[in-house]
Amino acid sequence: MPLDRKRFEATLSAIRKGRPAPRRYVIAFSGGVDSAVLLHLAASLDDDVPLIALHIDHGLHPESARWAAQAERFAAGLGIDFRVTNVETRDSGHGVEAAARAARYAAFDEFLSAGDWLLSAHHRDDQAETLLLNLLRGSGTLGLAAMPQARPCGHGLLVRPFLDIGRDAIHAYAGEHELDWQDDPSNIDRRFDRNFVRHDIVPVLRTRWPGVGKALARSAELAADTHALLDALAAADFEDIGAATPRRLPLTGLRRLDPRRQANLLRYACRKAALPTPPASRLHEVQQTLLCAAEDAQPVVTWPGASARRYRDTVFLLGEDAGSELPTAILTPDGSVELGEGLGTLSLRPTAGLGIAPDVAGAGLSIAQRRGGERLKPSPEGATRRLKSLLQEAAVLPWMRDRLPLLERDGKLVAVGDLWIDAAYQTESGYAVVWQNKPEII
Repeated sequence: MPLDRKRFEATLSAIRKGRPAPRRYVIAFSGGVDSAVLLHLAASLDDDVPLIALHIDHGLHPESARWAAQAERFAAGLGIDFRVTNVETRDSGHGVEAAARAARYAAFDEFLSAGDWLLSAHHRDDQAETLLLNLLRGSGTLGLAAMPQARPCGHGLLVRPFLDIGRDAIHAYAGEHELDWQDDPSNIDRRFDRNFVRHDIVPVLRTRWPGVGKALARSAELAADTHALLDALAAADFEDIGAATPRRLPLTGLRRLDPRRQANLLRYACRKAALPTPPASRLHEVQQTLLCAAEDAQPVVTWPGASARRYRDTVFLLGEDAGSELPTAILTPDGSVELGEGLGTLSLRPTAGLGIAPDVAGAGLSIAQRRGGERLKPSPEGATRRLKSLLQEAAVLPWMRDRLPLLERDGKLVAVGDLWIDAAYQTESGYAVVWQNKPEII
């Protein structure tokens, strides 16, 4: 079936069912043949949705600025608003391909507003290549589902209207309409995994199985169906074990599940918590080490970008630890102190209730780290207590105890975050310690 405007409109209409109408169509426009065809078709739509061609310049090739200028001319010829975003591509150890993709999607996320649809020219052959690559990486059903036709992206929606269309049909359309496009020479560089699969693997498969692209795309659809069922099972298990948040899973409930459902739920919870899912080896370690450890143990399993910890009867799924060093700073009533990544901001504000004495707060309080041996008297009627004991009784999470900001005056403990003020420095109508963007500590 050839690609034409009627088929394109039917695809978009099917995707729009059950969704609000798009506020804008933002076309991911590289200037290559696939995105040129997509932009040409989008320009032919007979509706009132505004169009923007968004070009991402990765700066990886000396000709990239010229390509951006050529892409702008193409868009101008169609009367479409053109935007270019320059990104910095940093290889974090996973290769230039992955770094460029991460930078590109970060730019998309930032650009999109609520109601925007980002249209991408990924097609059926791209889907087949993605499935093969994910198979070679040992991916599970989510990876084998490859690319969904629509998914959230930033404040908008990423839509791939060409996923059921082959590369040949796209090239035929470009030839029929005499479109001018540009070829990035990196697209034939076999050092990149996708190019190796595209130019060396798929053609060999096609000599024996001519319909390999369509068959692999169908397998991706079936994997997506299977993944949806697994997600539904995980959602039911999540509710059944009494979890209130994906970052905190009841240990007793997890232990009731068989190992496969445990693993399925842990992967599901990581995705819901916007955390990287653990590789199979780390997931196995969570199940064997963290779930089965002694009651008083506090095991931890880490993987890139995340970790799993256990405290009492709860498994905690956490982001990457940004470190425990607090800044050396003085906190006064007319200022605030940024405590570091993920730790929020500390300030002092007047309160009608019990707070730090104004003369003490006004003189400035030093931000200090726990050193061990600190003591505090939380109320005038009570005894002076070891801070260690107070933290244990309050069930402050063990890995957060050394990250609590202590407020001191001349080396003496005045307050512990926003938890306690020492009785010696308390007064009515004093200053409350306000901890904004506070991490979970209890």
